[in-house]
Amino acid sequence: FRSLKDLLANSDFVTLHVPLTPETRHLIGGEELERMKKTAFLINASRGPVVDEKALVGALEKGQIAGAGLDVFEWEPKVSAELMTRENVVMVPHIGSATSATREAMSLTAVKNIIAVLKGEIPPNILNPEIYRK
Repeated sequence: FRSLKDLLANSDFVTLHVPLTPETRHLIGGEELERMKKTAFLINASRGPVVDEKALVGALEKGQIAGAGLDVFEWEPKVSAELMTRENVVMVPHIGSATSATREAMSLTAVKNIIAVLKGEIPPNILNPEIYRK
């Protein structure tokens, strides 16, 4: 495996898909953004506070990175005006997975789980089977 420092320095696209934990809060800050290539893009589809937005705005203003794609924001529902006015930032309101196919699959999964419960069966997508009671 490569280190985060090495990945940041060599990647054209850095995509974030991590939970928000004390260890991942501001995982990407000023130091990490400085390590990225000037032609690189940062994409955050995990949790807003994983990226230090002030540091991101600074990196974008200084041309340290080429741009950013954000599905989440550090202070949701508030969005930084500095990010909203940048032409090299693409933002979506926490709907990165909102395609017709994804929504249909989510609906079918929910229906399958409900049918299983009504039949007295364990739902196929149960997350904590150890506490399920028939």
